[in-house]
Amino acid sequence: MELHLDSHHFTHRQPDWRAAALAGIIAGAIFLILGVFLMTLVTGQSLTEPPRMIAAIILGRGALRSPHAFSVGIVLAAFIVHFALAIVLALILSLIAVSFSLDSSVGMATLAGAVFGGIVYIINFYGMTQFFPWFAEARNWVSALAHIIFGIVAANMYMRLERRAPNVAKDGSS
Repeated sequence: MELHLDSHHFTHRQPDWRAAALAGIIAGAIFLILGVFLMTLVTGQSLTEPPRMIAAIILGRGALRSPHAFSVGIVLAAFIVHFALAIVLALILSLIAVSFSLDSSVGMATLAGAVFGGIVYIINFYGMTQFFPWFAEARNWVSALAHIIFGIVAANMYMRLERRAPNVAKDGSS
């Protein structure tokens, strides 16, 4: 597999926003399932702990109380926050991918998605802890892996779902 890194320069192509949003939903669902179950297996914490940490972003620290009690409100808040963030992140990733032609091959999309996911993990678990200190509790390889997989899935799903506009010559003819 050959990666032509010099061909990945800035372009003015517009992302397929519909494909990006759908890629975010799919990647977000995989992230949620993988993250919740791996965290439960590896750390022994309750299945409700990751959703509580996410819901606490908008509900405050009160959402972190009673980690073993089930609350429809907390789960709903967690889903809203989680999928909104997943879509926004996929939109950002798609904008980066099309701007630098990183959606030109599966290998390049996978690499770009993995790097993006890693950067999002660092931002979430090291930068955002200023605002949401409970995120520090989830700094581990499982969270990092789930974020990297999110990026890979989002990038590859975007690449598969995007509808590219036909190439237009510089003189305006097709």
